[in-house]
Amino acid sequence: MSAAFAGLRLAGSTFGRQCIPKQHLSQRCFSNGAFFTRKFPKSPTLLARRQFTFTSKNPILETAGAGTKVAESPLGGLADGFAAGKQALKDAAHVKRRSFFPETSSKAVGYWLIGSAGLVFGIVVLGGLTRLTESGLSITEWKPVTGTLPPLTAADWEENFSKYRNSPEYRILNPNMTLDEYKFIYYMEWSHRLLGRFIGLSFVLPGLYFVARRRVSARMAARIAGISALIGFQGFIGWWMVKSGIQDDLFQKPGSHPRVSQYRLTAHLGAAFAVYAAMLWNGLSVLRENRLLNPDPKAALAEYKALANPNLRIFRGSVAVVMAMVFLTAMSGGLVAGLDAGLIYNEFPRMGTGLMPPTKEMFDPFYSHTSDKSDLWWRNMLENPTTVQFDHRVLATTTFSLIVALFAYSRYNPKVAAALTKRAKVGTMGVLHLAILQVLLGITTLIYVVPTHLAATHQAGSLALLTGTIVLGSRVWLPRYAARVASKRLEMLSAGAKGLKLPVKPNVVKAEGL
Repeated sequence: MSAAFAGLRLAGSTFGRQCIPKQHLSQRCFSNGAFFTRKFPKSPTLLARRQFTFTSKNPILETAGAGTKVAESPLGGLADGFAAGKQALKDAAHVKRRSFFPETSSKAVGYWLIGSAGLVFGIVVLGGLTRLTESGLSITEWKPVTGTLPPLTAADWEENFSKYRNSPEYRILNPNMTLDEYKFIYYMEWSHRLLGRFIGLSFVLPGLYFVARRRVSARMAARIAGISALIGFQGFIGWWMVKSGIQDDLFQKPGSHPRVSQYRLTAHLGAAFAVYAAMLWNGLSVLRENRLLNPDPKAALAEYKALANPNLRIFRGSVAVVMAMVFLTAMSGGLVAGLDAGLIYNEFPRMGTGLMPPTKEMFDPFYSHTSDKSDLWWRNMLENPTTVQFDHRVLATTTFSLIVALFAYSRYNPKVAAALTKRAKVGTMGVLHLAILQVLLGITTLIYVVPTHLAATHQAGSLALLTGTIVLGSRVWLPRYAARVASKRLEMLSAGAKGLKLPVKPNVVKAEGL
């Protein structure tokens, strides 16, 4: 309301000025050089008018503001005053909306995001073990709330086992399974689902708390909401994947194998990788902003200037390409897992008698669903186990070669080596070591015909390699937002040193620690 009163005061002074006879305007009421102060503390439009100095002989004109023209009609001046008050209200409302969030997120938010990413890493490993032990189809229904508890009585176990006995997997692959054997695969799948529920709650509830307590910036609050939605969507994809392996039409297809769709399995894996990457990247960003801005914001500008070196532009783009290739190679590994393509051609680097299998085997007409064979190439690339394994080998070899080239570029290019920070050099070395380990795990898993422990470790290694590229990317990416905040803080500090009063929002000051 103070903004509205400010507009009324301005309108009143203008209206009163126009109603005073001209002979009265020439009278001297105050001595030359007198001061008159008006304060409108909550009016953003009139903040620049907190203090007025009058040097003219006409004090009434001076209170209306220097350079103000006399309107032809008194009502016109009154309308201008109301317009100014209305604009002040809009500006005040805008400031109020933007002042809810601080400029930077709390360091605790960064640790929470990284901890949540660690939980996602764990569920990816557990999901791989669930798949490798063929436990994913043991629970044939989706009960997000009531399914939290496992069967507690013998009757409950018998009921769940009876439902499993009606599934294609039991009738085709496990017709001799006992109840004790069923309990093992049930607990594997149940643990996987329970951990998924826990991750959802442990992310959404603290996220709401941090937003309510104003511990996150506006852009981070939007990202947290997006990650929360992606977690919920991931749960839907998980059930959509399981449903593909318990459909009754598997009984009618000749030679059908009761397993989940490799497309849905890859989508489920990709969503998990996306959730993990989003949590880790944003967590590292929050910690980086706090490190650069506290206690001296000059560190943010210094690091931005160092990383803005033109010699690092190619290196930074190469890190992004490597990150994308690691993700793509992992998704091709999901297709390999979904088709059990690792059980064939168990040698390396050859595939049979050559470096690649015969062309007729790679592009088998059996996998085409159209009469003109127009889908021959892409269906073989996504559904033919031989072609899928070959694609995974090519992608893995390409990704490893790019990582080696990135390391050599950072080490043996003098300009790049001089421009890179020590943290970036350590990150590049770490990515190279993770890539070597992952290649060795992949070859070993293939040669030993996919044992459970090696296959699960290989899947975890792909996420570890993605982690290394994300950490490296966070160290070489330009901290643009932190640099903008640092510039603003330095301006405020400079203005404070000169004794100037700036319209700073109180909650932002508290959040920034200034």
